[in-house]
Formats: sequence, C-alpha cells, structure tokens
Amino acid sequence: MLSEQQNLNQTMLNAEQLSSLKEVIGTYSPLQLAWASGYLAAKSEGSSFATLPTISGAKASSTLTILYGSQTGNAKGVAKSLAEQATAQGLTVDLKSMGEFKPKSIKNLTHLLIVASTNGEGEAPDDAIALHEFLASKKAPKLENLQYSVLALGDTSYEFFCQTGKDFDEYLSKLGAKAITPRVDCDVDYEEAAAAWSKDIITKAKNILGESETSSNVVAMPTAGSVSEYTKQNPYSAELSISQKITGRDSAKDVRHIEIDLGESGLTYQPGDALGVWFENDETLVDELIVALGLSESENVSVANETLTLRDALVSALEITQTSVNFVTFWAELSKDEALLTLVQDKNLSREYAASHQIVDVVKSAPASVDAQNFVDALRKITPRLYSIASSQAEVEEEVHLTVGIVEYDKNGYTRSGGASSFLGKRLEEGGTVKVFVEHNDNFRLPTDGNTPVIMIGPGTGVAPFRAFLQEREAQNAEGENWLFFGDQTFTQDFLYQVEWQGYLKSGLLTRIDLAFSRDQAEKIYVQDRLKENAKAIFEWLERGAHLYVCGDMSRMAKDVEVALIEIIAEQGGKTTEQAELYLKELRNAKRYQKDVY
Repeated sequence: MLSEQQNLNQTMLNAEQLSSLKEVIGTYSPLQLAWASGYLAAKSEGSSFATLPTISGAKASSTLTILYGSQTGNAKGVAKSLAEQATAQGLTVDLKSMGEFKPKSIKNLTHLLIVASTNGEGEAPDDAIALHEFLASKKAPKLENLQYSVLALGDTSYEFFCQTGKDFDEYLSKLGAKAITPRVDCDVDYEEAAAAWSKDIITKAKNILGESETSSNVVAMPTAGSVSEYTKQNPYSAELSISQKITGRDSAKDVRHIEIDLGESGLTYQPGDALGVWFENDETLVDELIVALGLSESENVSVANETLTLRDALVSALEITQTSVNFVTFWAELSKDEALLTLVQDKNLSREYAASHQIVDVVKSAPASVDAQNFVDALRKITPRLYSIASSQAEVEEEVHLTVGIVEYDKNGYTRSGGASSFLGKRLEEGGTVKVFVEHNDNFRLPTDGNTPVIMIGPGTGVAPFRAFLQEREAQNAEGENWLFFGDQTFTQDFLYQVEWQGYLKSGLLTRIDLAFSRDQAEKIYVQDRLKENAKAIFEWLERGAHLYVCGDMSRMAKDVEVALIEIIAEQGGKTTEQAELYLKELRNAKRYQKDVY
C-alpha cells in the first residue's frame, strides 16, 4: 500500500512539469487564469464540458452561438442538451447564459440560437434582461449578417405566453437578422417540441456551417465541482422523513414543514435553489374522472410512445389538477356546450376558468363522448413542481427541507387539492418514496460578501428560502445585518417558524423582524405596509449596499411590494417616480434586487 508521502508525490507536479506550467501561465491574463482554473477543475471531475476550446483556429463565421435566458432552469437545460448534440455532430459551439454575454458583442455573431423562458407576466428572466433591453433600444446595431432561431418556453395559463421568446424574435428580425427556422413556442410540457426543434435546427446548422475542421469546440466556461447524476429526467428516489403541520389548529391554511432524506445521492444545493418534486395524482380523483368520462380504466392508451392503461396514465403520466386553456377549448368544441363555446372566445375568461376548474370539473360541466386516446392526447404531460428550498446543507447536510402550503378548496361539494402539495403533505406517508432533483437558481443568491446587509421579504410560504439564507449566514459566520419582513393571516395560527426567528433575534443573527398579520385587526395590514412604515430605514440600508429579496405570490404580493419600494425610493431619495423605477432597475441589474415569485 502506498504511503501518504508516496500518494502526495504522485499527485504533485514534478520539477519539469511545474516549470512548463509556470512558463505557460506567465503569459495569461487574469481572466484567462480564471478560465484555466475552472477548466482544469472540470477536467479532473470528468466534466463533459471540459473540451478545450478553439482560441485562434475557429472563425466567428463557423461558430454556432447558443444563448439561454432561464429563470428556473428549464431553458438552461434545453440549451445545454442542444449544445451537446450540436458538438456531437461536429459543430463548433459557444454556449452562454445571456447574463454572461455582452449585449454589444452580438454584432460579431453570424449564427445564433436563443432558448428563452418567460418570467412572470411577460417579463424576461433576470439573466436575459440586459440583452432584451439592449436589442429593444436605439443602441442596437443592424444585424443583416446574423442568422438565428428562437425556442420560446412558456405557460399557456399566462396572458403573455412565451412573450420573451416572441420579443427576441421580433427584435432580431427588425434589426435585419434572418430566421433559419420559424420560432417555436412551447407550453409547460416542452420536451417533445424542444427535442424536435433541436434536431431540426442542428440539421440546418450543419448544412449552413458544415462540420468544424477541428475536433475542438468552444463550449460554456467550465465550473469546478462534480455534477450529480440525478436530474429532472433522471430524478432521485428519496425518502420522506418528516411531514409536520406548522400552522395552528384553527388556521385557514394547512402548511407543512417537509424533510426529505437525500441519502447517498450526492445531490447538493445552495440557498436560493429549488427542489423539483415529481408526484402522482390522487387515485380517488382519477376514479372520479374515469366515471365522469364513461370510459374503462383498463383500456390501453399511448403516452409518449409508452403503452399504459387509462388509469395508470391518469395517475402517473398526465396533468389533471392543473387545466390548460387548450383543454378547455378542446372540450368546448367536443361537447358543443354553448356556455363553454362562448367562454373560450374570451382569452381572459378562459384563463380564469382554467385556473379554477380541474379537468374533472370541466368534463362534468359539459358531458360529452370521447375516445380514450383522444382524451389523453388533449391533456398535458405531468410536470414536476418546484419548491423553494428552506434549508442550508451547511446546517442539515444530507437532507432538504421544504415549506409546502397544501392547496385545497371545495368545488360543487367535492374537495379539490393541488397535485403535488397534497401528495407531499397528505398522501405520502413518512418513510415513503418521492422522486426529486435540484433546480439551481443563480438568480436568487446571497451576496458573496458576508458583510453585506440583506433585506428579505417573504410572506406565507415565501419565507422558505430565507430560513435557508439565515442557516447559511450563521454557518458562514457572516457579519452582515439581516432584516426579515414576514406576514400571514394571524399571529397565533400562521406565524411560520416563529421559535426559530425568535432564536435568531436573541442570538443577533437576525437584526430585526417586522410582521404583518392581516386579520389580527379591523384594517388589513400587509408586508408592503410595513415596508412603508420603515421607509427611511429601508432606503438607508439600500444606500449602504443592502441586497433586497422578495419571495412569494407573483400576482399580487410581489407587485404591491414593488410599488411600495418605488414609492419609498422616490420619497426618501427625493426622486421622481421614473428615477425611482430606474434606481430599482439598476439594483436588479446589479443582482441586488432578486425575486423568486410564483
């Protein structure tokens, strides 16, 4: 057996190797040194992205640039897969996040593929904002020499479906760029459409560019560290350790603290990341739906080239708790129901109806005869739900914690529940298995400098990532001040993690906490009201370099908080509304104002 010194000798460079290394790196710039460090780290881990790039041999005209704008990781995943496929076909590829791409350098590109998701109500993802705004501005150059294609990811339940991708397509076209293929817009079950677009665009790119004359390919700058084998497509079968209700007996809400054991998976995460959870639909709901359809549960159907019984497909493969606008239209046309046919003429009404009716409710509202396969084809594939992680691995090690609000309401005498929330919080017993993966979110990160103050605004289950933030800052002995704004309905029933926050206040880790319990007084009070009450201090913190975080409901809370912040900045900074909006925008561009909203 080798001694420790022999192992060390084999690991270290010999004198000749060290001399050669010093001679080579002596010519590198600081940026090149950083790149080389990451490249060597990735090479030692066997990273598939550790291919040495062509530096001088590859011409811009022979490079296929792939840019992605991703908020939750879907667009990033598609872009990475596309880059791997293109590289395997002999193309020279440059893969980058839009956040790492200098907008002005777009004038140097000749062949560009864009994969972009849409954030919120038509907004560009955080990492795409700079490029999105540049291309829409008067500073954007003419791009007559650019050929491009766009894959847009979105959700038809939102009014501005795939808006960011549509914007990029429009901007590039107006600047003179030529589309290689028409833009493709994808719904939440985007995999098949994305795969078809990727195959088509690679074929066309090969015809345009030809294969690279060298086997070297420009790829994304590698990063150190190993990557887990478990992904959205290959999730880890973890064990549910704890599912504990943390709202009171008389609360109007059922919120669960969930703990999941990651075992020997090697899955790692950072505060700000999300956990993807695959779930199965409630079998009672499936049975109700099959009866309403008048179909046989044992009839075979095909889903994604797999043959399943109708019942198995509805339990494990198809979305039945979230209804798409497209399904409402399908059922209206099939049933010929006058009320539904009138409804689907109005897009806003269709979205509202889809959001408040599960598939079984639509079916029951307008009975119709349908073939099992046609019905299955009209449904979206089941997609995992993403939950903000409520723990730091520095604290909990091989565990991951979630804060899950169970969606539950009455519909015509039937109890309707959220697919994933009821699976995690009610139907899955402790010790049961749940398939999970980590979705990294670089757009919601603690400041790298532990001395930086942070302001965290997270009412309800939106407080989850801030529990992770404080665990991490405590583990890192960070000296920066921490200010939490939390709100919910009542103090006695809905003060999530109350004992933990009180402990952090006592220890000094949590500098201050401001609470807004809307139903504890005649006039409702929300977190945005507490922000306004502390306007002077909020602005002082921002002027001292504080980072600002918002997590929770997108449709109302996040909008109201942003309005309050703009009012605070205008009032305290002596600015106009337009100047205050610019101030907040600059904070966002500097990654000092980050949102995780849903």
